[in-house]
Amino acid sequence: MPSWSSRNFLNRITLRRADVPSFDVFPFNIPAISALDQLEIDQPVTFFVGENGSGKSTLMEAVAVCLGLNPEGGSRNFRFATRDSHSGLNAFLRLSRSPRRIPNSYFLRAESYFNVATEIETLDREPGPGAKIAPAYGARSLHEQSHGESFFALFMNRLRGNGLYLLDEPEAALSPTRQLTFLSRLHELVEQGAQFLIATHSPIILAYPGASIYLLDDGAPRQVAYRETEHYTVTRDFLTRTEQMLEVLMAKKSELD
Repeated sequence: MPSWSSRNFLNRITLRRADVPSFDVFPFNIPAISALDQLEIDQPVTFFVGENGSGKSTLMEAVAVCLGLNPEGGSRNFRFATRDSHSGLNAFLRLSRSPRRIPNSYFLRAESYFNVATEIETLDREPGPGAKIAPAYGARSLHEQSHGESFFALFMNRLRGNGLYLLDEPEAALSPTRQLTFLSRLHELVEQGAQFLIATHSPIILAYPGASIYLLDDGAPRQVAYRETEHYTVTRDFLTRTEQMLEVLMAKKSELD
């Protein structure tokens, strides 16, 4: 049976450091980006974790643009721009890819998924012989569903096997129960040949077995084990020592007042 790396569409992400004009300006002054050399992508699911501002979304966006995807989200067919604010990091990345064509690809950016739904309606109103886009997401308009339902419509209908998918904080609109269901759907798609890069804060989603987890912090991104992540340890400690942790947190609040 072939290894996962040979089945993956994306195998390595490299920063062309010699071409970077300055590491003192954004996004190269982000510590994890500044120290980035190359990331090996050798599993069908790769997670990026780290604190807010650690560079996860910046890296995901840059990889998406390198793959020809819209920086605000969607597939290769989306070219809208609500605000042209992507970092330009993509111009300095080199992706090592399989020679196989990527038949399906998609970039979910939680913060701008509403804009994607609006763009779908706009494109479907335009006259032309092409097929409508909305039915690929299910029977109901994304705007006629809750935020969480519209996310799940994407996972269940639009994403298919044999594709490469970038998901930036897919848990943003999902309840804990829905996150568990997402794990099941994720595994189903992996078994059908899909590959995922996921930036997440969810200890539930991070538990996907066998995934690579890259931590972005003050140095070069490095792989960590699931139970070594802050997401796991903080959540575990809070759930097993709820009263004690609340007491400490409330005491700190009182000291500030």
